[in-house]
Amino acid sequence: MFLKRLSLINYKNFDSQNFEFDSKINCFVGPNGVGKTNALDAIYHLSFGKGYFNPIGSQNIRHGEDFFVIEGEFENSDREEKIVCSLKKGMKKIIKRNGKAYDRLSDHIGLLPLVIISPADRDLIIEGSDTRRKFIDGVISQSDKEYLNTLINYNKVLLQRNSLLKYFVANHNFDASTLAVYDEQLNTYGTAIFEKRLNFIKTFIPIFKEQYSAISGDNEEVMLSYDSKLLHEDLLGLLSRSIDKDRVLQYTSVGIHKDDLNFEIAGHPIKKFGSQGQQKSFLIALKFAQFHFLKEQAKTTPVLLLDDIFDKLDEHRVAQIVGLVDNENFGQIFISDTHAERTENIVKNIHQSYKIFKL
Repeated sequence: MFLKRLSLINYKNFDSQNFEFDSKINCFVGPNGVGKTNALDAIYHLSFGKGYFNPIGSQNIRHGEDFFVIEGEFENSDREEKIVCSLKKGMKKIIKRNGKAYDRLSDHIGLLPLVIISPADRDLIIEGSDTRRKFIDGVISQSDKEYLNTLINYNKVLLQRNSLLKYFVANHNFDASTLAVYDEQLNTYGTAIFEKRLNFIKTFIPIFKEQYSAISGDNEEVMLSYDSKLLHEDLLGLLSRSIDKDRVLQYTSVGIHKDDLNFEIAGHPIKKFGSQGQQKSFLIALKFAQFHFLKEQAKTTPVLLLDDIFDKLDEHRVAQIVGLVDNENFGQIFISDTHAERTENIVKNIHQSYKIFKL
């Protein structure tokens, strides 16, 4: 699957812009602030129904306007897809596939597999567990609609349970039997999510390690591990033991919504013990592993977005990345960079057809 055309109206800093893309490599070049990353984010929007850098839809509308429209035409060997994503202030976002609007935006996830690598990925290391859970959920959801629906249902029940805990406090009462109904539902959905996350990590780790070795060229030992209380006790037991605490806090303190991913290098947290170069290599390896995992699961080649990743990498790591994408395992690639000459030199070494868009 590749993106043939992209049309933007009132999206971020673009008033009206049309692009026709190469099926292999496309580069947006120009100084900071001209919209290179915004163009990549529009492509991301077509895949996920929201922006990568700012998921609040109304904040992606061009200043002074009251709507935006993103339109993309995709093609692969056996079909074409026309995706339109539009939003008007005060209204619900609409995504249409070949002229028909989705009843649920979640039904669109997975149709157009995509991976983005960006300096913003550093949040995966420095921010809290919520960011890493979103990563793992995002990867699995692109290839498993059942997982996404289960996650949506879990979060709905979690919200209801939390509301009930607040209600108990506000009304000075407590009904264990009503709470038990939500606990049973959380256990059903949460256990299914836990098992799929666990299976995903087992498959993902070898791919990740292979990618890190290829990028870094080093023999450093890196590791991913899944951190969950469900590794030691079932969710019903955890909920039962935490009820007194939950009543005081007025929210659910245990469950798969508290799980995390541990990132390690040489047996230590990479956040504290990894150099900047090692952290960057770790994150890029994580995203390349995501790419290969999705390609295998979805049986189609994801689109790859590289946002400003060459700017802060040394020449060795740039060469390693170029070597990784210079083969038939990769499909369509989009690159943003502030240095047009550097970008052209890099893409020439990839030995694929390319287009450069100067913004």
